[in-house]
Amino acid sequence: MEDINIGVIGGSGLYTMAELKNITEVIVETPFGMPSDNIVVGELDGHQVAFLARHGRGHRISPTNIPYRANIYALKKLGVRLIISASACGSMKEEYKIGDIVVIDQYIDRTRHRRDTFFEDGIVVHVPFAHPTCASIMKILFKSGKEAGARIHLGGTYLNMEGPQFSTKAESLLYRSWGVDVIGMTSLTEARLAREAEICYAAIATVTDYDCWYEGEEHVTADMIVEVVRKNSAMAQRIIKDTVKTIGTEIPECGCREALKTSILTSPGAVREDTKKKLNIIIGKYIK
Repeated sequence: MEDINIGVIGGSGLYTMAELKNITEVIVETPFGMPSDNIVVGELDGHQVAFLARHGRGHRISPTNIPYRANIYALKKLGVRLIISASACGSMKEEYKIGDIVVIDQYIDRTRHRRDTFFEDGIVVHVPFAHPTCASIMKILFKSGKEAGARIHLGGTYLNMEGPQFSTKAESLLYRSWGVDVIGMTSLTEARLAREAEICYAAIATVTDYDCWYEGEEHVTADMIVEVVRKNSAMAQRIIKDTVKTIGTEIPECGCREALKTSILTSPGAVREDTKKKLNIIIGKYIK
């Protein structure tokens, strides 16, 4: 199979890409276990795309238990150089209304139970992460959203909570005091691993609720979220399709794809052979 430049990770409500043509399901094994589901490879507007359902089809996997490392590694193994992520989120500000789409540019981490690095087993790597999403792709996603008629925001800080429970009201009010824009359970972990794998990462999040800080809204329930996400799934797919068409096969030049160049602290000679083999598709161009 030829390399696939663009990967799409679909979250709550986006379990398939309806417009993918000539599809093939690919089983990809990784040193970190199996991905959330088989990866669906097909053509979107004439371009090869790999689609992965983050929670598995049927929404079987809780945010904490998503095999994030396997997911990102599998896409890297297929040749993916850019990941477009779609997820649901709660709004922490009145101006981010239900049904709005936010192109994420920053994160705050409130997770506790996740493996969010590839670099263990005798190798130490500190990648730059000041700007966790790809600015070039963000602009294309925003333009695509505007042209599609979405209520879309360019830039937003996403607080990544652990879940699977929703926030307490005290937590919600605390996060609002920090000035965050939206809250969710998945995107940051992917962004961290994509940077380590030298893959560009861009994320859109659809607002499904006001968390529990907003007095004028009933408290969020899973049923509420599923209904809003269902309605917004078509718009998210339209934005992704137009972005893929705009990018084509020419992924914009980006520092993400050299994130490891000056980030590996461990001396090459000190890296274990089994670790080199395990991480070859990630570190192979730096450590033989």
